[in-house]
Amino acid sequence: QVQLVESGGGLVQAGGSLRLSCAASGTIFGIDVVGWYRQAPGKQRELVARFTRLGSTNYADSVKGRFTISRDNAKNTVYLQMNSLKPEDTAVYYCNLDRGYADYWGQGTQVTVSS
Repeated sequence: QVQLVESGGGLVQAGGSLRLSCAASGTIFGIDVVGWYRQAPGKQRELVARFTRLGSTNYADSVKGRFTISRDNAKNTVYLQMNSLKPEDTAVYYCNLDRGYADYWGQGTQVTVSS
């Protein structure tokens, strides 16, 4: 069992920055893949950024160059640094851990970008 707790969301003006954090507890394996997803009002949930099983990163085209995913393995924490935020980034952001046979999700944290 894995628990994910997110923090760092809030209200920010366009062009501003936020850093989201996701702390994982429970048993974490090397095969686990972590990433960030978001769901905007009236939209489907979409991948924002993730680590691959080989340690590379994938980003949605809409955030590439603005967002950076990182992790601190000693703290079992994954981060999403969001720069140059746009109103269209407004969404609930979810931390995800993919074990292959199971998916774990955080509670979601609201990010609102005002214009």
